Amino acid sequence: MSTVNPHAGHVHSDAEMPKVHDAPATGPTAIDPVCGMTVTLKPETRSETFDGQDFHFCSGKCQTKFQADPWFYASGRAAGRKKAVPANVQYTCPMHPEIVRDAPGSCPICGMALEPMVPSDEPSEELTDFTRRMWISAAAAVPLIILTMGELVALPVRDWIGHQTASYLEFVLATPIILWAALPFFRRGWDSVLNRSPNMWTLISLGVGAAYLYSLVATFLPGVFPEQYRMGHGVGTYYEAAVVIVALVFVGQVLELRARERTGDAIRALLDLAPKTARRILPDGTEYDAPLENIMEGDRLRVRPGDAVPVDGTVIEGRSSLDESMLTGESMPVEKGPGDAVTGATINKNGSLVIEAGKVGSDTVLAQIVAMVSNARRSRAPIQGLADRVSAVFVPTVVAIAIIAFVVWLTVGPEPALVFAIASAVSVLIIACPCALGLATPISITTAAGRGAQAGVLIKDAEALERMASVDTLIVDKTGTLTMGKPKLTDTVALADVPEADLLSLAAALERGSEHPLAEAIVEGAEARGAARQEATDFEAVTGKGVQGRVGGRVVALGNAAMMKEMGLDSTQAEAKADILRAEGKTAMFIAVDGTLAGIVAVADPIKDSTAQAIRELHAQGLRVIMATGDNERTAQAVAGKLGIDEVRAGVLPEAKKDLIDQLRRDGHKIAMAGDGVNDAPALAAADVGIAMGTGADVAMESAGITLLGGDLMGIVRARKLARATLRNIKQNLFFAFAYNALGVPVAAGLLYPLTGMLLSPMIAAAAMSLSSVSVITNALRLRRIEL
Repeated sequence: MSTVNPHAGHVHSDAEMPKVHDAPATGPTAIDPVCGMTVTLKPETRSETFDGQDFHFCSGKCQTKFQADPWFYASGRAAGRKKAVPANVQYTCPMHPEIVRDAPGSCPICGMALEPMVPSDEPSEELTDFTRRMWISAAAAVPLIILTMGELVALPVRDWIGHQTASYLEFVLATPIILWAALPFFRRGWDSVLNRSPNMWTLISLGVGAAYLYSLVATFLPGVFPEQYRMGHGVGTYYEAAVVIVALVFVGQVLELRARERTGDAIRALLDLAPKTARRILPDGTEYDAPLENIMEGDRLRVRPGDAVPVDGTVIEGRSSLDESMLTGESMPVEKGPGDAVTGATINKNGSLVIEAGKVGSDTVLAQIVAMVSNARRSRAPIQGLADRVSAVFVPTVVAIAIIAFVVWLTVGPEPALVFAIASAVSVLIIACPCALGLATPISITTAAGRGAQAGVLIKDAEALERMASVDTLIVDKTGTLTMGKPKLTDTVALADVPEADLLSLAAALERGSEHPLAEAIVEGAEARGAARQEATDFEAVTGKGVQGRVGGRVVALGNAAMMKEMGLDSTQAEAKADILRAEGKTAMFIAVDGTLAGIVAVADPIKDSTAQAIRELHAQGLRVIMATGDNERTAQAVAGKLGIDEVRAGVLPEAKKDLIDQLRRDGHKIAMAGDGVNDAPALAAADVGIAMGTGADVAMESAGITLLGGDLMGIVRARKLARATLRNIKQNLFFAFAYNALGVPVAAGLLYPLTGMLLSPMIAAAAMSLSSVSVITNALRLRRIEL
């Protein structure tokens, strides 16, 4: 038995094991080939035999990894493995990317929870915690509302159980919510004070704290209040206001956290494009499926028909066509042979390939796209909400007024001066409670999102709407955005004595044996045009050139000019007609029948019916439209010419699309990007507003702030109208939210008392606060009737 493995140089990475020291050996030892730890051999030690050698493991996890790929670990190659994700995860604020921490927590500027900089499959602990606190708060809010407002719905519970008992019951219900459920709010509010960055958490903490403390005094020390504060049965309490505010804030936080978690879903959707295993070919010719994370540079891998290419590499054997739409966004497959580069996550359509792994782990194109999506979201300049911008001034102002009111009443107020001082200060804080302020934006966004959904426009967040209202440049992809994304037969041109209908019948007979996307378009087009159905024999696919066979006793070939030349046919004259078709954005193929060049069939990706009108309306709104596509220059210019697009960028890969957006933004433009493919995801994330076609890839929709159901480009026109209306509505809501406060705060402070003898009790202050909330909700509901 071997007791020492020669590959002892391999050690655990931070992601594989905790940092511990090996225990002193008390007997024979071996090195775990997976993690590199020293294992003391005992009867119960986990062991495996491979290639005549025994290997021993420190844990079942290491043994399982070894069983999945014994050759990899037995050869000692694991030491050089490159991981796609670094082991040490850091956390950042989505609104303030300059904040980076080694552990989760809250942003010291805005109080928002930090999120991991690297995508993770781990569930959000904060979302789980806040969801639990939300339901508990809601459960307490319902009986509190019944206790305090039951008389309005013929449920006079307070009369049934007695007002004093009701007050104690309210205290029992509210106290756990304030002291436990709302604790994260108070912590963030306190942090905002320590960091001198007043925000919404400052307002929420002050409002909830003031309402609860006032109610606490009113419940247990009602005698300290002057007579005018006694409302029949005692001093009014506001436990329900504090608890309802807490519950509503939790609802907003849970919705926000779920939306932020969907950002991680977009990155995970990208990672899922790569296969979980790759078929490794060993030096002796043996093949087996190895975990993708164990694939190293230089490995020989087999890619079978229908498989996804596991890593970036180079073809060394075989020929096939690859679907590279995840990279270029184009539906046309690309022919590959020995010496050609292939990209991980592209799909092998028909032939079998042997490739040599080149870039693996974090170096692959797919991994770089993942990184771009993640970085673009974090680096995008954050827009502070209107409420937060006003809060920066409003919060310290309200606190200052409350302090001034307290000091003035304590100094020159009538007896009992202290009671008047406390009551006035509390009234100021209660009327400044941020309930309406917190509702102002989300209630408009919620209503606008519902109206947008009716019009086929899905809104992901408020920021996307606000940005959309100020966009001046729109960048669009071609395939699937301007066009249908599915090739269709457009033309059949006869060059000899064979009728067009017969040409189409012969071409369709050949293409029924092909798996090429263009073949499907020809077959479907022939059936739609009523061409006679025939069967082909002696079918042969010539990689990179076309197909050939016998149909009804006639020798038929369908392919490109190279195929015609190989058959000894002169296609010079036919090329001129083919160029005319290509200038219209079509792909032309030649048909030869019995050794004669008999015709041309053309296939194209048709432009969507609504695209031209949408471009005209976008121009009317002052938008500049740029088409950025991975397609060739001739086809791109042909499509742009038909639609009147302002500028064309052809042959553009994902990195170049993002670079184009970055350049335009540096020039001061506000950019919206519309696309539907995986290749568009980095650009969608980098743009001020990402707009995804609902008919496209899931990751495109996850990376975008706006999704157009059905992929109708007119949805961009509707989204812009909705964005402008919503931004106006939010500003109106903020006016309502602050108007009552601006009018009520001076009264609450006692400004009118010397003239009228009138004081604003906390109950009236709470009523004004509620009225402002009603006004905000009523105004937001007007968005349901907006014409799009």
